[in-house]
Amino acid sequence: MNSLADIIAAMTPTADGWRATIPDAWLQGRTAYGGLSSALALQAAQRRAPDMPPLRSAQVAFVGPLAGDVTVAATLLRRGRNAAFVQADVTGNAGLGLRATFVFMRPIESRVDHRRGEAPCPPPPADAALLRGIPAIPFTQQFEMFDPPVEAGPAEWLRWIRLADRTGLDPTIELLAVADALPPAALKLLGGPAPVSSMTWLLNLLDPVPATTDGWWLLRARTDHAAAGNSSQAMTIWNAAGQPIAEQMQSVAIFG
Repeated sequence: MNSLADIIAAMTPTADGWRATIPDAWLQGRTAYGGLSSALALQAAQRRAPDMPPLRSAQVAFVGPLAGDVTVAATLLRRGRNAAFVQADVTGNAGLGLRATFVFMRPIESRVDHRRGEAPCPPPPADAALLRGIPAIPFTQQFEMFDPPVEAGPAEWLRWIRLADRTGLDPTIELLAVADALPPAALKLLGGPAPVSSMTWLLNLLDPVPATTDGWWLLRARTDHAAAGNSSQAMTIWNAAGQPIAEQMQSVAIFG
């Protein structure tokens, strides 16, 4: 029952939404890994109106800790001709833990087609030695990771990541679950572990149908400003073909 697909399959309907259980294997400290709780919110948003167009943007606020039994409620805020806005809340024993606004939008014909930014390195070779997380941070063991032989900046992470068990997942939910898997870039400036807490997260999908090969996504996180206990970082995701799939921004509190 530790795979993301199992957690989603076990969600049960309630009067106002769905009930889910976050296993200890998905925790980071006293709260759930943000990619997991966001994926549960997205699942509820998709179920709110099954004929939604593709997801194009997610705005997530990590309000408080989430663990164990949680409830997930989704509200359709507005649906127009091209786009729909859905709010999803994840609530646990400590109260509201996550609030997300998802924007679903159909492709629109446009004269503009401007794309840049191929991946800076290829995916791992078949015989690559992969990392599988560390026991001290349980959620990291849900992923397989590979650090490419590319020099990253002093406040930058660059890592290939995939879910170890991704069977039966919706591609967009799989991507959202992976997208937050890097440590905060500012941790490299501290030279070691420190307590951190993601505050807000914005993800914009560049492709309405995200896809990759063998589950691999290349994630980069970089910060140009970290001070007074807060870091603002820019993040990019590429697929195994080197195509940019998502751009992100995140605010992270650093207690150290």
